Amino acid sequence: MPARVGHSRHVEIKHYGATDVGAVRQHNEDTFLVDEELGLYMVCDGMGGHAAGDVASRTTAETVRDYLHERRDMLTAVAEGKVSPEEAATLLRQAIQTASAAIHQLGKTDKSKRGMGTTCVASLILGGKCIMGNVGDSRLYLCRAGQVYQLSEDHTFVQEAIRRGMLTPEQAENNPHQNLVTRAVGPNPSVLVDTLVFDLLAGDSLLICSDGLHGYVKDHAEISAMLRRPEELSVICNAFVDTANQRGGGDNITSLVVRALASAEPQVAARSRRVTAELAALGHIVLFSELDMKELVKVNNAFEHRDYAKDEVVVHEGEVAETLFVIVAGAAAVMRDNTQVALLRAGDHFGEMALLSRRPRSATVRTLKSCSMLALSRDAFYEIMSSNQIIAGKFLWRLAQTLSLRLDDLYALQAQSSSKNDTLIERRNTKKYGIFPSPFDGR
Repeated sequence: MPARVGHSRHVEIKHYGATDVGAVRQHNEDTFLVDEELGLYMVCDGMGGHAAGDVASRTTAETVRDYLHERRDMLTAVAEGKVSPEEAATLLRQAIQTASAAIHQLGKTDKSKRGMGTTCVASLILGGKCIMGNVGDSRLYLCRAGQVYQLSEDHTFVQEAIRRGMLTPEQAENNPHQNLVTRAVGPNPSVLVDTLVFDLLAGDSLLICSDGLHGYVKDHAEISAMLRRPEELSVICNAFVDTANQRGGGDNITSLVVRALASAEPQVAARSRRVTAELAALGHIVLFSELDMKELVKVNNAFEHRDYAKDEVVVHEGEVAETLFVIVAGAAAVMRDNTQVALLRAGDHFGEMALLSRRPRSATVRTLKSCSMLALSRDAFYEIMSSNQIIAGKFLWRLAQTLSLRLDDLYALQAQSSSKNDTLIERRNTKKYGIFPSPFDGR
């Protein structure tokens, strides 16, 4: 048997999948596929009629699998850490686009299948990394440390309306266009595929499912509780299907549960601690505090990991630089004119203004002990801002609020230095009068 592409010391994987016609439909157009050799796990939900939807979902799954099998050498290089996981994301994107072209061609040659299509959510597990590809409204959930995060993005009319502020999440619940997808594999020869690269840690679980499941099991706390049950994965997976059927079963139901087993290996535990610390440090930064998990992961992927020894200078006062630093572990001193003016610990950051202007560094930062840091260059920052409008909007919103508070401090200093009374300070006290809530809540 060929060696498994996704096999590595990072994670040991178990999985179980189940699909059901549901309580209303007469034909199952869902397909799930697992290829352990590739580390490929995917769910497709077909559209287009009794036969056509089934053909579309099955063809997509098989085409993606075959495309990736032909490029196993590249996937192996990714799993071994020799090539960036982004290369695997590119391959997965191309595989789904190839499936779209194949299905579209089938529709052109057989009029009964014209216009058929399918959703697709796929994950490749390679060397401790998970690469997700997503089109439509089938979903991938990550359960980590008891918390559940939806990492896929629904490509539906309703979700787009929420993003644009046309509907609130509450209004969307009863919208008659709930199942109207805006993106699918097959109706057109090419399709835009969302991809995401994230770390899969020991103890993590993935739920990959069709809308026939998540339409009835919506609460993240309930999903978390079911995924953390002590039974075998087969019992958990079938419990998801049974729950959807008990609540109506109005569509085909597919549930695929993938679990990275807990490990006592020191290197596995160390990796989990590092990844958790990095995400926690980024989430601690006010400028990134609006981001949800999938957005935080995208930002984290843009950072470079750097290690510094004790008494090493990270930045010099007066130098022109273009990098934001985040301390993940360790401590550092901020120095001006050889005098310590601040102490930085894990979770603190410095240099954010270097992303926005060419001003020289206002201080020197020297490590007090060995430090693990994340560094974001201006070029990488610009790439994030230009490629993701939601992340850009959330970042700029927080930046504007931060600068507003800094202006308060400046006004207070000016008032004190000119011996004025406190009236001006009170009038401009943002903290006293409050700041507006984020416009991105629920987006």
